[in-house]
Amino acid sequence: MSVAAPPPSDGAHAVRLFLCGDVMIGRGVDQILPSPCPPKLYEEYVSSAEDYVRLAEAASGPIRRRVDLSYIWGDALAELRAHAPDARIINLETSVTRSETAEHKAINYRVSPQNAECLRAAGIDCCALANNHVLDWGPSGLTETLDTLQHLGIAAAGAGRTIDEAQRPAIMEIPRKGRVVVLSFALPDSGTPFDWAATGVSPGLNLLPDLSPESAAFACNLARNATQPGDVLVISIHWGPNWGYHVSNAQRQFAHRLIEDADASIIHGHSSHHPKGFEVYRKRLVLYGCGDFLNDYEGISGYESYRGDLSLMYFADIDASRGDLIRLQMVPLHMRRLRLERASTSDAEWLAHTLDRESAPFGVRVRQADGKLSACWSGGG
Repeated sequence: MSVAAPPPSDGAHAVRLFLCGDVMIGRGVDQILPSPCPPKLYEEYVSSAEDYVRLAEAASGPIRRRVDLSYIWGDALAELRAHAPDARIINLETSVTRSETAEHKAINYRVSPQNAECLRAAGIDCCALANNHVLDWGPSGLTETLDTLQHLGIAAAGAGRTIDEAQRPAIMEIPRKGRVVVLSFALPDSGTPFDWAATGVSPGLNLLPDLSPESAAFACNLARNATQPGDVLVISIHWGPNWGYHVSNAQRQFAHRLIEDADASIIHGHSSHHPKGFEVYRKRLVLYGCGDFLNDYEGISGYESYRGDLSLMYFADIDASRGDLIRLQMVPLHMRRLRLERASTSDAEWLAHTLDRESAPFGVRVRQADGKLSACWSGGG
């Protein structure tokens, strides 16, 4: 097994990407920011978003209301400055809207358009939107989400006013390095309703019906039409259940096909509430589950063994000329008082051990040093 080489000394041929899992800035998180939505919820057990703030306070202590827009990112902001990624890509799993038309489902996430300025406070460049919460407040909520992100200057992929827009890639120009192209897909096994798929005349998501060879061929065709030689392609996929480390053969085969036939540099998988194992296949990175990054689950019991309170920042260095992974570093964080803090050494060691155990069958090893994680891998594929 060979350790991944450091990036070129001048960085001229390396594109550094920041990726993370689900960014859920609705409900309790929205309530502590400067301009929250009305707190009323339509959940079975909770009727006010303020209840999620109170749960977090019961677990960790008092939380100020009307905090600064940068508050929730906490120590992640210093890491972003230190690593200086060329592009910052998240899965935004919250509708950005003041719509009062909630979909009939168990949980509905929304953040006010004013509070969505917190995305700009973290310098987010691109939001993947194909997931099971961006339409929580109906088509009008999705349209407001798209309009707000455009106003903020943040690229979006995976949702649109029509199917053509939902399938359209987000494209980021990196000066002197080329383009980063993002495509976003959702799968029904993540809890995304089939009827959320966009059509020629109605807004919705870029939804794949399954992980069949036919779906893979469709996704590869979209990717080939979206890219040009020299692009770094990120395919973001919301798939699988919330809990559990299992990676199905269907997921692996699908990811491998996107690398082989669409020349994807990174498969950015999410939906699991905790980080899962990852793979380097043919020198390309496959993140099967990035875990939650920001949420309002603090103080809620259940599934503690998975440590869903821990988050990971993924910093991937990609060879801009070949699309191959050069280096992967990860920064562990902990959610406390609805804010990201640096994880303790013991928590970082726990994450390193867990990811090493789950990634080893894929030929990847994970090590911890100075509170940060790094990966090494064999040839792969």
